[in-house]
Amino acid sequence: MGIVEEAHNVKILGSGERNIVLAHGFGTDQSVWKHLIPLLLDDNHRVILYDNMGAGTTNPDYFDFERYSTIEGYAYDLLAILEELQVDSCILVAHSVSAMIGAIASITRPDLFSKIVMLGCSPRYLNDLDYYGGFEQEDLDQLFEAMRSNYKAWCSGFAPLAVGGDMDSVAVQEFSRTLFNMRPDIALSVAQTIFRSDLRQILGLVTVPCHIIQSMKDLAVPVVVSEYLHQNLGGESVVEVMSSDGHLPQLSSPDVVMPVLLRHIRFDIRV
Repeated sequence: MGIVEEAHNVKILGSGERNIVLAHGFGTDQSVWKHLIPLLLDDNHRVILYDNMGAGTTNPDYFDFERYSTIEGYAYDLLAILEELQVDSCILVAHSVSAMIGAIASITRPDLFSKIVMLGCSPRYLNDLDYYGGFEQEDLDQLFEAMRSNYKAWCSGFAPLAVGGDMDSVAVQEFSRTLFNMRPDIALSVAQTIFRSDLRQILGLVTVPCHIIQSMKDLAVPVVVSEYLHQNLGGESVVEVMSSDGHLPQLSSPDVVMPVLLRHIRFDIRV
């Protein structure tokens, strides 16, 4: 196993012709895809899983605060993983920030991505004059301060809000676990990088087909953002809003989300 693979806990499952790369969002790790993996293997795909640097499953010594102060740092990691695995084409199924990571990577190497399935994706979280991202600056300042002052307490409060369930649900417990696993200073740095990012200006440069999938109700990403992506991405795109609730519907509503993800993995816009 190469250095990059080892650092990102890369796992390869199955031996099908088609490469499906699964990329997780903030506060989770590759375990967030546990409901999807068996279905993809049944479909005879080769499934590639990895952890973003900073996830609780990665070595915190590898986390370079400067490199990961921009989303581009993560995009270079994704390209390095694909290069080390000698992947010449894949479908990227990416949740939350990883969908934008994939979008950036695809601008550099569009040949590597036959399509990106974007789940709960946002190019900017802050509201702007002509843009609704869902958060005011004051909201984010409070969020960062809460993370700084008592990370464990913040996790306990944030997990049910993000998942959209009660504290006793398995999905909330699962998200709490992966959030707790992150080193608090790294979690704060990652959250600041994500929530302060504004990637609207690069959307037009994304030429690979994008399937935009969104929960009807999501604390982190308002539904209007999916339409904004659809209007501004440079390539072909489709949008599907699901009846699910929360920012991690692949954990909280697998019965709703798995058939939708499978359909978009199988279906090509260009056909």
